[in-house]
Amino acid sequence: MARVRVVTVDDQPFFRKAAREVIAATPGFEAIGEASSGEEALDLVGELEPELVIIDVRMAGMDGIETAERMGAVHPRVVVVLISIEDPADVPSGARTCGAAALVRKQDFKPRLLQDLWVAHGAQA
Repeated sequence: MARVRVVTVDDQPFFRKAAREVIAATPGFEAIGEASSGEEALDLVGELEPELVIIDVRMAGMDGIETAERMGAVHPRVVVVLISIEDPADVPSGARTCGAAALVRKQDFKPRLLQDLWVAHGAQA
């Protein structure tokens, strides 16, 4: 069975490390790259061609919402999941209309959630 190749985009090194650990602990998933900005993410996704990209909503410069919109326009087959420490009700409304498959809380990002997200949004992509 092919592994789901994942790129994590977050301006905080601590969360990128945590995400890498969650991905490594999730059967069938592989962390193939990380970016610390939206601009870097767009280049990296074009280079690595992942199936799944996890993007922080709040980043300096190009935020996660704009990154998700641009990524969807250029890489429509990539499944984008937005992630935030904030409660979903407190996240800017653009997070629900930017083309991301889902919005999840960082606190909930665990192997089971990653698997459930892929079953719900990526397995048929």
